[in-house]
Amino acid sequence: MKGILIDPEAPAAVDVVHYDLQNGGFVANGNAAQRLLGLGMDVGTMRPYIGTDGRSYITVNRRDAKDGLWKPVAVPTTNAATLRKDEWKQYDTAILKAAQLRLNVVKDIMGAGLVYRIGNGLGKTVLEYEDQSDVSEAEISMDGVTRGDNDRVVFDIKYLPLPIIHKSFQITARVLAASRERGDPLDTTNAELASFKVAEKVEEITVAGSSTYTFGGGTVYGLEDAPNKNTVTLSTNWDASAKTGAQIVDDVKSMKQSSINARHYGPWVLYVPTAYETVLDSDYNATRGNTIRQRILEIDGITAVKVSDKLTANTVILVQMTSDVVRMVEGLPLQTVEWQSEGNMIFHYKVMTILIPHIRYDQNSRSGITKLA
Repeated sequence: MKGILIDPEAPAAVDVVHYDLQNGGFVANGNAAQRLLGLGMDVGTMRPYIGTDGRSYITVNRRDAKDGLWKPVAVPTTNAATLRKDEWKQYDTAILKAAQLRLNVVKDIMGAGLVYRIGNGLGKTVLEYEDQSDVSEAEISMDGVTRGDNDRVVFDIKYLPLPIIHKSFQITARVLAASRERGDPLDTTNAELASFKVAEKVEEITVAGSSTYTFGGGTVYGLEDAPNKNTVTLSTNWDASAKTGAQIVDDVKSMKQSSINARHYGPWVLYVPTAYETVLDSDYNATRGNTIRQRILEIDGITAVKVSDKLTANTVILVQMTSDVVRMVEGLPLQTVEWQSEGNMIFHYKVMTILIPHIRYDQNSRSGITKLA
């Protein structure tokens, strides 16, 4: 639609807010982070709406005087709002609908309940967490008075950066006014496309990782570039004409054994690249009438075989779906914010989230992620 602008080819961007130890105070890198920092890191201040009384409101979190809990409260604002509350709902519904189209791996992780939600994630730049060492074996003696080694658990503090992932679009005042004059519902195409780009970036980071993105002593890793992952060598690509179903199953069994050797015993989900999807639909045994995919699912502990189009070609990943292996850290649910420019003739919108994969392993470098490549 003319008057509504978005670059469909540009990927979502990643911004971050960090604390400057040398000069003191928070510093924002990127347009979205700078605006949020200037507004006290409360995303509600960037979502003004027109109430039923015609006045402008924002929703902010405030502590209830009675029970002490933080609750959303509608607060009048002197700044003019652009959208009605129902129009905000249309945008919010559109971005959630679009996000579900692409989050294959992320959706599996979150669907398994492997989510760590942070209150006011915009006010935090890193997640501080601990890993734990093992202790030595128990001792054997006849009288029980032999002095032991007085071992103890050792905790190590680590950090995970919490960047903002976002994509922008804009609408002109005339287009919005024309939509209302006709009584047509708000066009949410651009919100959906922006949401798609954000979801795609989250999926890409979760699968391929972003090991070049480091901040605050931590690095954002994904399944493919995860440190300490188990590795199995791929002798022949699965889509090679000479590759048999039995050989593919043997590869998967080798991956499972590698995970077991690292003391991770499932349940597992197997992720394959797009090119292998139809390969797995081929017959494994013509007499039995089953496919290669069905044969893999007969391996104990493998609960699903999924396709991820973000996987590198000829790379297969086996993931133990437990919180000590992988989880998604959510500091800000997917939503849209707004600001104006050009004398309030152009309304800018940004779909944004803080949703980052957290790849985990113990102090003995044992991981529940196995890569076949």
